[in-house]
Amino acid sequence: MTAIKLKSPVLERLSDEEFYQFCLDNRDQRIERDADHQITIMPPTNSETGAANSELNYQLSHWNRQNASGIVFDSSAGFTLDTGAMLSPDASWIAQEHWDALAPENRRGFARICPDFVVELLSPTDRLTDTMRKLEHWLAAGARLGWLIAPGTESVYIFEPGQPVRPVVGFDQDLVAGPLLPGFKLELRRLRMN
Repeated sequence: MTAIKLKSPVLERLSDEEFYQFCLDNRDQRIERDADHQITIMPPTNSETGAANSELNYQLSHWNRQNASGIVFDSSAGFTLDTGAMLSPDASWIAQEHWDALAPENRRGFARICPDFVVELLSPTDRLTDTMRKLEHWLAAGARLGWLIAPGTESVYIFEPGQPVRPVVGFDQDLVAGPLLPGFKLELRRLRMN
């Protein structure tokens, strides 16, 4: 199953509030909107990807509970970016000081903020090039670190502003998030799909 891209001048003219209502009216769907206001409806993830996503969010949340330095979001959270896009990463983290600086009205609906850290999991139906573009979009919008994790090939692509994409191969290691998330180590072996 692949994602469906909706193309209609009417949909492209939806305000942020109308788009939010569109998502509420179709709450059983996974919906995103890019900077050109093209709407994408994505199929549910397969069971293996869902299990890997749950593990990823558990590890990030567990670290954050110990560290208490920010807020963790799962794949059901959407964020409205300055570009007009509304995207939902598989896991994300926002530093507490950035969240606290956000006006209360900008926290409602799809919060008007770019997470500091985003993670995208590549499912078997995702195209690597499309997901890499999505990570580049996150960085352009202000993310300070992005990971694209491909469990099927046991590969990770690390995205940082102003740096070339850095590949990491093999899930027999921990992935560290550096100074942005001090002490966070993702146990990659737990994301294996076999």
